[in-house]
Amino acid sequence: MTLVQYAYVVADIDVAMAEFTQRLGVGPWHLRSRFTPPAGRYLGQPTAPLFSLARGYSGPTMIELIVQHDATPSVFHPGGGPRRYGFHHWARFSHDFDAEVAALQAAGWTEAFYDELPSGSRVMYLDPNSDLPGMLELVEHTEAQAARYAEIHRSSIDWDGSEPVRRED
Repeated sequence: MTLVQYAYVVADIDVAMAEFTQRLGVGPWHLRSRFTPPAGRYLGQPTAPLFSLARGYSGPTMIELIVQHDATPSVFHPGGGPRRYGFHHWARFSHDFDAEVAALQAAGWTEAFYDELPSGSRVMYLDPNSDLPGMLELVEHTEAQAARYAEIHRSSIDWDGSEPVRRED
């Protein structure tokens, strides 16, 4: 089990990208802005919140920043009270998505969110229902998704600070 990503919910994605770059050297950022998850399911029910996300690397570590633009209940903002910001989840690739989901659910983890990525990979956020301080996102390993992550990583190698935000829209 290898983690491929650490993800944070932020209040303002532009400010967060700038801060993570200036203070931690993360970048460049690959920004996918203002999209609705095409197959989104929150707690087993269809959902259509509006998100933006940015991914960047620091060495071998992918950092993801997420902002939700609306008040639709979601895995990032369940609703009912103030929004919470900070660490949200870890992610890892799954080579046998259905079997890993079944094993985690048998161990007491519950599905919090499901969607399908532009690459065709399925993703599921699973809540450990324990003292772990975040969720686990399983990302179905496909060649297309592995290539996308590799492309983002390659852009960070010997990055000179130019073009700090690269739009995927």
